[in-house]
Amino acid sequence: MKQKLSLAILAALVIAIPGRVAAQTADEVIEKHLAAIGGRAALSKLTSRTMTGTIALATPAGELTGTIEGYTQAPNKSRQVIKVDLSQFGAGQLVLDQRFDGTNGYVLDSMNGNRDVTGNQLDNMKNAVFPSALLAYKDMGTKVELVGRDKAGSRDVLVVQLTPKSGSASKQYIDAETYLLLKTVATVNVPQLGGDVEQIVEFSNYKDVDGVKVPFTIKATNPAQSYTVTVNTIEHNKPIDEKSFVKPGM
Repeated sequence: MKQKLSLAILAALVIAIPGRVAAQTADEVIEKHLAAIGGRAALSKLTSRTMTGTIALATPAGELTGTIEGYTQAPNKSRQVIKVDLSQFGAGQLVLDQRFDGTNGYVLDSMNGNRDVTGNQLDNMKNAVFPSALLAYKDMGTKVELVGRDKAGSRDVLVVQLTPKSGSASKQYIDAETYLLLKTVATVNVPQLGGDVEQIVEFSNYKDVDGVKVPFTIKATNPAQSYTVTVNTIEHNKPIDEKSFVKPGM
């Protein structure tokens, strides 16, 4: 009798433990996330996004600031242009123009030279579906798994691991209360940094734009550098010249 009573108490305590994730699946968490940022209907209306903002890079010599422009078009075309004044180092202006036309990636780099994007970086570009890769992860063959709970700053988060057919696996840290994405962690291969590096990206300051919540502050950190992007403007469904995504001369 005492043994049965002890087992009953133990069962009650296990059920009462906060933070258990067995009641939810990865698919359910993803659906709640999509609903939190606007819902599938609102997201499906987005065909493109144009963004402008500022970027601050942390360096051993101090903080460097510049401008950033971003262009994305469904399903996965993208372009990002960063300009940073390096005159204090006698190097003029750094211009980094990264393009992806849906198949091929290319970088125009005023400091390190122009180059094709290949390997792991190219696979990650292909996986970056707009407006969210989580809309059609099943069709893409991406494996999803709810791996537990954690903290992102002071917030409780549900951690969903995404493993695509190719490219980097990543952990998505989704707020357990609001279901907004707060952080991603992935190991990416960056030849310019000597190989594989862990990249942490944090998202905050969400604002509603055309019925969809978008983070206006993005901080990225890896062992070599960190930078913060502050978004100034976002426009949706604005026509973008297809040539802007293509390698110059093609």
